Amino acid sequence: MGEMREYSRAFRAMGSDCVVRLVVANDRAEPILDRVVEKMTELEQRWSRFIADSELSQLNDHSGAPVFVSPETFAIVSLAVDAWRATGGRFDPTLLDALRGSGYDETFDELAARAPAVVVEPTSIPGGLNSVDLDARTFLIQTPSGLHFDLGGIGKGYAADCLFTQVTEDGVNGACLDFGGDVRVGGATAEGGGWPIVIDDPFHPGEDLAVLGLGEGAVTTSSRLRRKWSTTSGEAHHLLDPATARPSESGLAAVTVIAAHAAWGEVHAKAALIAGANEGAALIENAGLSALLVTDAGEALPVGQFEAFRIEGPTLER
Repeated sequence: MGEMREYSRAFRAMGSDCVVRLVVANDRAEPILDRVVEKMTELEQRWSRFIADSELSQLNDHSGAPVFVSPETFAIVSLAVDAWRATGGRFDPTLLDALRGSGYDETFDELAARAPAVVVEPTSIPGGLNSVDLDARTFLIQTPSGLHFDLGGIGKGYAADCLFTQVTEDGVNGACLDFGGDVRVGGATAEGGGWPIVIDDPFHPGEDLAVLGLGEGAVTTSSRLRRKWSTTSGEAHHLLDPATARPSESGLAAVTVIAAHAAWGEVHAKAALIAGANEGAALIENAGLSALLVTDAGEALPVGQFEAFRIEGPTLER
């Protein structure tokens, strides 16, 4: 067996820059990294709303009718429904029509290059997830007519969790998977100790707001400053408030959550950002998680046990 050290692979998937770092023997690294990229490609083909024949697109195109899907797609849709309930509807994966109406009807790379979008009055089905029928025996999903899913950030988070399981089963000693800011880590680092995870300053890209040390788990960030575009009604972003079906104006610019799994962290980061500082902090604490909330004014507010994970940066008080 070859020498055990860190190997990495960078690639583009799900509209994001992805970096995978593995602590593994030299003679096993490349095949494991290849499988990561292959699996990410497969999941994107299943879950992207921008791919006409994806399983997600088929589910949306046949709303009101039963649709058979793969186990991975069934699992993420089931998780999205559970997350909607767990966050009191703050996380709502059924705002696809509102996203399209606000101009986000192409990939972000395409969106950023075009003229300002014309905003269309949003539509949604409040409470529609209560009527979603999920049959775990056959992987059949039936949604109410007119209900359309957008798996967005939860897709990257759940992909990080799935791929972490895959590389663990492939026998790596340690792994750090960063999928566009949704980070899942575990096992040994090449230097020993925990995995250092940098939280970027949302107002100063490239500058560190804090550095965390994590032995096992996930760090996920949701920010209204990452995906913005111009519309005829002004600037818009991709984090919609389910109460208005419009871009959130909660007073929070970004939320970073520490959780056991990236998908659950992603869900609560988005829900807390939409809820605002006070309700968002309560939502995080009630879920037993830790987080850092960053206000529109640039104030950083730690929640839960966030400070216990910090290894660099000034101590913050809430």
